[in-house]
Amino acid sequence: MWSLQNKKVLVTGGTKGIGQSITKEFLELGAEVLIVARSVKNFKIDNSSKLTTLEGDVSDTEFRKKLTQKVKEDWGKLDVLVNNVGTNVRKKFIDYNEAEYRQLFEVNLFSLTEITRQFFPLLKESGNASVVNIASVAGTFDLQTGPPYGMTKAAIIQLSRHLAAEWAPFHIRVNSVSPWYIETPLTESVLSQPDRLEKILARTPMARVGQPEEVASIVAFLAMDKASYITGQNIMVDGGMSIKGL
Repeated sequence: MWSLQNKKVLVTGGTKGIGQSITKEFLELGAEVLIVARSVKNFKIDNSSKLTTLEGDVSDTEFRKKLTQKVKEDWGKLDVLVNNVGTNVRKKFIDYNEAEYRQLFEVNLFSLTEITRQFFPLLKESGNASVVNIASVAGTFDLQTGPPYGMTKAAIIQLSRHLAAEWAPFHIRVNSVSPWYIETPLTESVLSQPDRLEKILARTPMARVGQPEEVASIVAFLAMDKASYITGQNIMVDGGMSIKGL
């Protein structure tokens, strides 16, 4: 049971950072993986015999329909859905224009919501499915990383809780994973600032930033049959940040 052998898995945003590590982890554990991203042409990975890629934007309605149809035709079911796509624009709240924060909600939250809703029939066909939504500690704490990002991540955490209860009768588990600062292209601009990095490390008991594979491992576990009694949880991958007092 400590494997994902023959599981049919969809990972959104699977070509960079945390998504890429999740893809690698799932392939190593024996899953068949379909990744979607806006650009896949330069994506290369080992153990790729069970990997399929599809290029497109998950915030586009027509692409989401195409994606759902492909999974239905190729697999007829979906065992694991990993909603990983996300982006950010870091500003003070008053400095955002309406187009910017609407785009953050469109990419981070609304696309995830629609993908999850559209895949419900195929997740139900699995008979033992798992949805893992990549949220953030920004959905629980103020990270000075821009309110709209935190708002979308908080909504993802709460959606995961609701769906865990609503979809349990259909044997679909739903959890969220909330990373702290992880060394990825999305956080590079923050971690390259010495003063900001110093504050981050001081807030983290383990005194380092995380690595993408450290997030991928908990996502893989939540997808396994071994985690069959875990649902509705938000698991923080944060080096102890969330429990640090003095």
